[in-house]
Amino acid sequence: MLSLHDTATGRVEALELRDPGRVSMYVCGPTVYDVPHLGHGRFSLVFDVIRRYLEFSGLEVRYCSNITDIDDKIIQKAAAEGRTQAEVADQFEAVWWEAMDALGVKRPDDTPHATDWVPQMVELVADLVARGAAYETSDGVYLSVEGVEGYGLLGHQSLDSLRSGARVEIDEEKRSPLDFAVWKKVKPGEPSWEAPFGAGRPGWHTECVVMSLGLLGEGFDLHGGGADLAFPHHENERAQAVVLGRAFARHWVHNGWVVVEGEKMSKSLGNFTSLTDLLARADARAYRLLVLRAHYRSPIEVNGDSVGQAVESLERLDNLARRLGLPADLAGVDSAGAVAAGADPDALAAFVEAMDEDLQTARALAGIFDLVTRANIAADAGEEAEATRVGTTVAVLCGALGLPLGGAPDDIDPETAALVAERNEARTSRDFPRADAIRVELEARGWIVMDGPEGTAIHR
Repeated sequence: MLSLHDTATGRVEALELRDPGRVSMYVCGPTVYDVPHLGHGRFSLVFDVIRRYLEFSGLEVRYCSNITDIDDKIIQKAAAEGRTQAEVADQFEAVWWEAMDALGVKRPDDTPHATDWVPQMVELVADLVARGAAYETSDGVYLSVEGVEGYGLLGHQSLDSLRSGARVEIDEEKRSPLDFAVWKKVKPGEPSWEAPFGAGRPGWHTECVVMSLGLLGEGFDLHGGGADLAFPHHENERAQAVVLGRAFARHWVHNGWVVVEGEKMSKSLGNFTSLTDLLARADARAYRLLVLRAHYRSPIEVNGDSVGQAVESLERLDNLARRLGLPADLAGVDSAGAVAAGADPDALAAFVEAMDEDLQTARALAGIFDLVTRANIAADAGEEAEATRVGTTVAVLCGALGLPLGGAPDDIDPETAALVAERNEARTSRDFPRADAIRVELEARGWIVMDGPEGTAIHR
């Protein structure tokens, strides 16, 4: 059975399911006010792989991921551009799904939108107020963390430690700087909903606790997202459930940062790179492969070199698929089906062992590339049956990771091939302006251009 690092306990724990054979997952989705960045792409890929592997293991998975379609950032962008909040949210939600489809991320079973769940959020806030756990101020309703048992669990800090490190609050109405808004009272020009404690909108931390419990029920199996969400967002979700006496997530899983030159990627640091830019310039599978090459809790560096290396590795897989005529996508095959398809049982067992041990995808991937070498050696020796058996194993295991194999090679015309050769020569002679000009010309012809240690690689 799959074991994952549980943020709450700080240990790798076997998934203990509420319902045998069925997994309920809730993964925090995007706030749709801008194009997605590489960190969004990473968490989506990590939890897509977890979902796919659970299904490969023969489990039924219900996967929920929300859309935050009302938020300060959406309101601010709408005001700046003279549009409605709904227009902004609709635009960037469409961009989000386009990017997810390009990455091969399976669509969630449920995609709750915050604006559709406001009545249930009003009920939850009213319950918190009635219990004395939340209090009203002139600008909203706040949950008092002082009365929350075990507050700070996901941040691995005690309440005293958090209190001593809290910033001084200007808002004198708040009882503690750690208290957080579960309801924000309306301001001029903002959308609002009626509530007993004043018209307004729900706080971000309230949205997900309502939607996850509403869709998956109490004690659902796994709650996940990027490491930046563990505290305070997920902690504040958990706090509301604790106060209400409702069993919340059984396991908490978070993936690591995306970094650029050793720093966490963020807009505030000025190193923001959009996922859409990457997908426009590289094979979308390259980012999945790059994510798989690192442990999900480790930081990953995304730059031209790392993506280029992933593209080269993809070419090894695609060359084998073309050579042996392997199916492009076996994503629907589970472990039992893999055996029936003729996959190597020892290789399959090694893959399962690596994945079960806290999702060791790098180890699993290394095993797959060892199989690529074995299949090519067998094919070189004329051992067609062995080559096909090992190659089929490669295709099945790649399918379990959501990594489809490439089809026929791109038909590169002589003029394009000459441009590639000229670009390699320009780079070798350090004539970078000419190399950049050729890149622009190749991209204008519809080619995706990637640079690696072996030179320029292009594909459609």
